[in-house]
Amino acid sequence: MKYRTRTFYTDKQKSEMWDRWQRGESMSSIGRHFNRASSSIFPHLALFGGIRPAARKRSRFALSLTEREEISRGLVSERSLRSIAKSLNRSPSTISREVRRNGGRQAYRAARSDQRAWDCATRPKSCKLSFNDPLCHLIARKLRRKWSPQQIAGWLKRKHPDEEQHRVSHETIYRSLYVQTRGVLKKELQECLRSPRAIRRSRHATQKGLKLRKIKNAIPISERPPEVEDRAVPGHWEGDLIVGSNNSYIATLVERHSRFVMLAKVENKDTQSVITALIKQARKLPKELYRSLTWDRGSEMAGHVTFTMATKINVYFCDPQSPWQRGSNENTNRLLRQYFPKGTDISGFSQAKLSAVARQLNERPRKTLQYQTPAEKFETCVAAIS
Repeated sequence: MKYRTRTFYTDKQKSEMWDRWQRGESMSSIGRHFNRASSSIFPHLALFGGIRPAARKRSRFALSLTEREEISRGLVSERSLRSIAKSLNRSPSTISREVRRNGGRQAYRAARSDQRAWDCATRPKSCKLSFNDPLCHLIARKLRRKWSPQQIAGWLKRKHPDEEQHRVSHETIYRSLYVQTRGVLKKELQECLRSPRAIRRSRHATQKGLKLRKIKNAIPISERPPEVEDRAVPGHWEGDLIVGSNNSYIATLVERHSRFVMLAKVENKDTQSVITALIKQARKLPKELYRSLTWDRGSEMAGHVTFTMATKINVYFCDPQSPWQRGSNENTNRLLRQYFPKGTDISGFSQAKLSAVARQLNERPRKTLQYQTPAEKFETCVAAIS
């Protein structure tokens, strides 16, 4: 019977592995570099949840290998411990304890003693959440409500500006989720994150671009009024479709000033269905709060002229392969994937259910709004025109 041999990596190879992972390389790419299977890369990264462990450092007060070699030579020369301590400018008790704990005068070896000291110095730092159960339970509740770690951290800072014991950074929350050896937040809470991955990915990891098509009579985004760009004036929206399985779709709309979200049930991706749904949504708002719409170049907006004629709202189209020009909408679609994961048949969701999801999203604090909610911001706009 043939057994698979276990794959080992040196410390230098592990360091390079982490360097490549942080640059956004895939496990397959890292594995090819080492001429190994990608399955041999995953265990090393997963042990720390995809988060590179901090490099260990010795205290400047600890004995160095050079000093231990000097101790060893002094013992061989039968020098007293006080004499050795004086030459190293150390306390005699420090040298006495070092020799006693490592075998005494006859058995002391510098290299072995140095490695033992390094091994014994391993002391994982306790997580802030490990001794604050109320805060831990609060964070778990917010995660189940689909709040991101950054939103939770920002909300806590806003609510408890002068109480450090009631606050925690978003990085601490992420590490508590992905580094399970901390034993603080349960692993199943990872499923509440926007991207429920087994381990964290680098921010530099590549993403596939969107396939965009040509639209007749499209008004390019370069002709959009300057007031839209600086977000100072409310009423300018960004839109897109979220795609589910079995040809199911949802139209998503985001107001640029307040990040307020509206969702519309769409029967199909054909332009008539999409335009009909968008016209229905547009008529729910006063004209002062719906001045323009920015969309990508998907074929579903081929009937944009019909939409403009029915609503008096101009539609502006992004440049090809430039999804960042609808940044608010792209980010919102990522948030919505917590509620509608890829591969989900979303045709069964009623408009009432979609509105409930939009309401929950609008009641989540946003960093870009100084942790106000989109609902609060949008209500201010409504009050201003009343």
